[in-house]
Amino acid sequence: MKKGLLALSPLGVFILVYLVTSLIAGDFYKVPITVAFMIASIYAVTVSGGIPLRKRINIYSQGAGTSQMMLMIWIFILAGAFAHTAKMMGAIDATVNLTLTLLPGSMLLAGLFLAACFISLSVGTSVGTIVALTPIAAGIAQQTGTSVPFMTAIVVGGAFFGDNLSFISDTTIVATSTQGCRLSDKFRANAFIVVPAAVVILTIYLIMGSNIHSPQNVGEVEILKVIPYLIVLLAAIVGMNVMAVLVVGLVLTGIIGMLMGAFDVYGWFGHMGQGIVGMGELIIITMMAGGLLELIKYNGGIDYLIERMTRHVKDKRGAELSIAALVSLVDLCTANNTVAIITVGGIAKQVGDRYGVDSRKAASILDTFSCMVQGLIPYGAQLLMAAGLAGLNPVSIVPYLYYPVAIGIAALLSILLRYPKRYSL
Repeated sequence: MKKGLLALSPLGVFILVYLVTSLIAGDFYKVPITVAFMIASIYAVTVSGGIPLRKRINIYSQGAGTSQMMLMIWIFILAGAFAHTAKMMGAIDATVNLTLTLLPGSMLLAGLFLAACFISLSVGTSVGTIVALTPIAAGIAQQTGTSVPFMTAIVVGGAFFGDNLSFISDTTIVATSTQGCRLSDKFRANAFIVVPAAVVILTIYLIMGSNIHSPQNVGEVEILKVIPYLIVLLAAIVGMNVMAVLVVGLVLTGIIGMLMGAFDVYGWFGHMGQGIVGMGELIIITMMAGGLLELIKYNGGIDYLIERMTRHVKDKRGAELSIAALVSLVDLCTANNTVAIITVGGIAKQVGDRYGVDSRKAASILDTFSCMVQGLIPYGAQLLMAAGLAGLNPVSIVPYLYYPVAIGIAALLSILLRYPKRYSL
């Protein structure tokens, strides 16, 4: 037990250094998240006894440089270059003006949430949706005097709608394959749980948006400057790889920006460089989080969680609760919902089979709870990406993340109240 708790303790150190000290100071900008991860990383390497220091550092470095981590870093680099170039070319302002022209102020919040839900359901990825919509959401917030973290949180919430439900989402595919059920069956079981939550959140946004008024003097809509965002959105909806989408967007902003005299080729390169540099903190956080979590896994922290969470299961409800708790805690430790499902999927199948849990319900629980946690942790890729594109501290977005909380509550109630009945008996 002591070894297991020691393996998990670096995560506790991170929370202590970052959240607790920030709460004491009353300012989440007081303690840089990079410093909190650095302290927790040094602690993790220090307490990983029994192996040479060089090997501990190698394990940390391997976690920081996995193929998944590097993929996220390439996306950060391309997103930074595209977002800054689009901003300097005038694409964001033009797209915001078009949105304000088409939608009445009272529909902006609900419209943004619906757009994020639709795109994420089409693309199957929360990251692609966040990349496409966050700059627009931030621009609308500034134009209407609405909170930028709040508007960013609406996009993040809607992005997890599709991440959780889409047939082409990694989490859906992994959850169904580990539990041995069909995608369509899992979709139906999952929809019964989360769609009511989405309707409630949409209603809340409609009520909250009733007091929002579009600015009286909306700027001129320069359609040519909107094209990069329209192409990015369409490419995302048809399922193009997110990196390919960003490259297409980047090329379009360069061509249109030079045609309209916003910058020359050297100015384009300069803006791309500034955008990439602006993502530096996110890249560092991503790598340090990967290294820290790899050491936790190597030292048995994940195995300890799995063993402790499954030892007292006695009935079907307890089995479902243990599956939910397991995937939530592992996601907290890995900051990746797909990896969390892969890690506990086999154990969840064994527990489910032993206590008669419907495989479709088990897959829905795995997917929904992992998305709930992933949508709330400030060191997850989605919140880091959204914060970077909106120029925010990721923690400032967390209080406004209504949808991830709503699906967590809905999924918990589905276990406690035994619904949907056809998947719970």
